Amino acid sequence: MQQQYLPDVYVKFLERFPEIAEAQGELARTVRERNSFDDRTDRLIKLAVAVGAEAEGAVRSNVRKALQHGATVDEVRAVALAAITTCGFPTAVAALGWIDSVVLAPSDDA
Repeated sequence: MQQQYLPDVYVKFLERFPEIAEAQGELARTVRERNSFDDRTDRLIKLAVAVGAEAEGAVRSNVRKALQHGATVDEVRAVALAAITTCGFPTAVAALGWIDSVVLAPSDDA
């Protein structure tokens, strides 16, 4: 079973503000239940939003989750490439770098 990766900054947030983390988690669950997308599509959409926001941590997280829900590496990279005409070339290139840092990272399963 693959262990869920949680960045240190997020773990510290959970420890310091557990009630806020729980409220945010409940909001995320409510929104997820309201949408009609399957998990794979939902994660690709969230990845696209994260790319547009230039949110490195969210990009990395949603890459991991999209892959876990059946997205391919090509599909994940296609999200960043699609950002070129909407968000700009520098944003898309940065996103490709963040994506590759997840995709090309050594696996703990090896």
